[in-house]
Amino acid sequence: MKYVSLVLIVVVMVGTSAPTCGEDRPTPTPTVKKVATSTSTKRPPPNLYAPTLGGWQFWTDEFVHRDWRIQRHCATEHCRLLDAENYRRAWGSYDDCRKRFDELCETENLAPLGPKVVIALHGLGNSRAAMSRLANYLRKDGDFEVLLVSYASTRADIETHAESLAKVVESLGEVREINFVAHSLGNLVLRHYLADHTDEAHGKQPDPRIKRIVMLGPPNQGARLAVLLKGLPLFPQVVGPSGQQLAEEWEEVSRHLATPNCEFGILAGGRGDDRGMNPWVPGDDDLIVRVEETQLLGARDYRILPSYHRQLLGDAKVHEYTQRFLRHGWFESDETRQPITKVARQGESSARTATPAQP
Repeated sequence: MKYVSLVLIVVVMVGTSAPTCGEDRPTPTPTVKKVATSTSTKRPPPNLYAPTLGGWQFWTDEFVHRDWRIQRHCATEHCRLLDAENYRRAWGSYDDCRKRFDELCETENLAPLGPKVVIALHGLGNSRAAMSRLANYLRKDGDFEVLLVSYASTRADIETHAESLAKVVESLGEVREINFVAHSLGNLVLRHYLADHTDEAHGKQPDPRIKRIVMLGPPNQGARLAVLLKGLPLFPQVVGPSGQQLAEEWEEVSRHLATPNCEFGILAGGRGDDRGMNPWVPGDDDLIVRVEETQLLGARDYRILPSYHRQLLGDAKVHEYTQRFLRHGWFESDETRQPITKVARQGESSARTATPAQP
């Protein structure tokens, strides 16, 4: 019975990219005028204008412009350009696809991105569709352009995902402010990206346009559940290199994760007691990640919500708190912020106890 329960938890952990019952699909964004140019003179391969599934587990975004994107295949390394309806408009090298996108900026009247963007990163085993409800909520505000970014989470390691994220950030052109909302593994991808671009001795730092980050259910201190599950049959095949890193290589991975030097807040799922939702791991948890594991020194605000790991993405309170933090740097108010000033060691209680948010 124990192993049946653990197998079910694996299924929940990796999830599915298909929208769950009641999950909204991304709201189409308006199109409008030009972005950049390419100097490639090579003739691109002919393209068959055809619908695609949008990319799931085999494709990673390296360029995102609203609902348009250039993706790279995890096995063949070739790229393709998808439009807002997921039709393939070009394929070949990245330069081939970028050149075609620049041409389409003129013919289809695509506008540059707005001054402020939010990049939404999904977790293990999902795609950008998992972040769509939260993205649609943030778009209603009108303050931000929300970019849903997909990566082949079960087909490469965290370092590789971080390199692709760097390409997305570098392609944002004249955008003046960049924010992030990340779920689960997406937070480790983001922290690896920040570490890759930080070298104080040589004056290297992450993109100065990055302003705020909201972390949802992040395994900032590793994932005990992954360690428990690693001996199950097919575990490596199901979770891929990234999941195996959480299970077997956390000490090494953690050395390459930066603490953001911008304002960041953390929303964790849990019961708010010592029992948690998963009987196989100690302490409070959201079924997948323990509350203790979500903590990261320096967080400007922190809350525990009565929610399972996957349900954080559709939780109305999460949507509200995320919007407030992106706008103001707090979840409820500046006076009621709950910063993390010390992270507990394994087996200890946190130096500060977060007040569970009310449903």
